[in-house]
Amino acid sequence: MEIILKERIRELRKEVCETQVQVAEALGIAEQHYQKYERGASLPSLENAWKLADHFGVSIDYLVGRSEER
Repeated sequence: MEIILKERIRELRKEVCETQVQVAEALGIAEQHYQKYERGASLPSLENAWKLADHFGVSIDYLVGRSEER
């Protein structure tokens, strides 16, 4: 799950032309915390997974690889 999550959030972030700082600010977390998600060093809490999904306009299932439908 970590591998898919980190790849998908990096891909989604680049699609919307945002920096890691911008995504972290949108989620209300520290940039270093978000960077850990993209590196696969940490998994987001359920609350932050919801925020990520809402921010990028996709489902949590898509973020974690349970679905290919955004």
